[in-house]
Amino acid sequence: MIQTQKLPFYAKFAFILIIIICLTGMYYYGQSLISPVLMALLFAILLRPISAFLTNKARIPHTLSCILTVFLFVFFFGLIFYFITTQVAVMAEDWDKIKSNLNQHYTNLQAYINETFSLSKAEQDKMVDKATSDSMSTGKDMVSTTVMSFSDSVVNMVLIPIYMFLILLYRTHFVKFFCMLFKEKYHPKLQDILHTIKISVQSYIVGLLFEFVIVSVLTAVGLMIIGVKYAILLGVITGLLNLIPYIGILIAGVLTVIASLTGTSDLTVIIGILVVNIVVQIIDNNILVPMVVSSKVEINSIASIVGIIFFGLIGGISGMFLAIPLMAIAKVIFDRIDSLRPWGYLLGDDLPKSFSWKIKRS
Repeated sequence: MIQTQKLPFYAKFAFILIIIICLTGMYYYGQSLISPVLMALLFAILLRPISAFLTNKARIPHTLSCILTVFLFVFFFGLIFYFITTQVAVMAEDWDKIKSNLNQHYTNLQAYINETFSLSKAEQDKMVDKATSDSMSTGKDMVSTTVMSFSDSVVNMVLIPIYMFLILLYRTHFVKFFCMLFKEKYHPKLQDILHTIKISVQSYIVGLLFEFVIVSVLTAVGLMIIGVKYAILLGVITGLLNLIPYIGILIAGVLTVIASLTGTSDLTVIIGILVVNIVVQIIDNNILVPMVVSSKVEINSIASIVGIIFFGLIGGISGMFLAIPLMAIAKVIFDRIDSLRPWGYLLGDDLPKSFSWKIKRS
């Protein structure tokens, strides 16, 4: 084992930087394998108590308890997926009405631009046609990328439950492997690290599920109040997309505005939707996130934002979802290794009121 405590400061920094670069490269080039495994690991940690209950309390064989646990997970998300797909199919029947209302809003917008900026409708159409033609080349790439992403998502939907089952099945095997890596005198610290990681991940994901339910309910109720059609569906979609930090709520807002055109072309409804989304986000960011999410992982805001953007660049949406729990796991490890403790403090949410240098003056 490398004794980083004996290394000078610049060597420690270079050592950590090299490890980060290597891990980043591995994740970037192997994300099609690594992302599903990491997602399965997080969900397996979440579902471990259910598997343990079925094995220890219900006296079900270990292999069968792992199968039942994964089945319950798939069944739960399958119900959500079934509800969304059936409601979207119903919404698709209103496409002609959506198209008509969009055209009406486009006509009103053209008239406003003509009156405000003295830009004729013909000139506006010419500008729109030019922008459309310029985006055609990139549109083909976007379609191919979307198809590839969809196919990858379908593959992951199959692989993640399989990985979850195997991780639950071989849990003891992995624990023994970690014990074999380290000398016996380090086993108490290793046990503490694994236990804390389990508690942190479980609390974080449960917090996310709680946030999903609350955001979905608040959004659905708000949309019902202003008279938006498919309010429950749009609330569920908003809650799901809200799990994707920062960009998810923007996508949900656009989808909600488009869906609102199935019922009316009134502009005040769109304004009402924006107000509902803003109010829900204020409640989410100032109450739900600090109470049920951030408090579980103890990661500061700047580390969260930088980590989410960084993992999003190298891993896409799955990377953004994995960013916080991976940083939480890293912080647990850093906090329990003396030479890495400053990095754990850097990720943490401890905000000292003041600091004074302790310098011995000769």
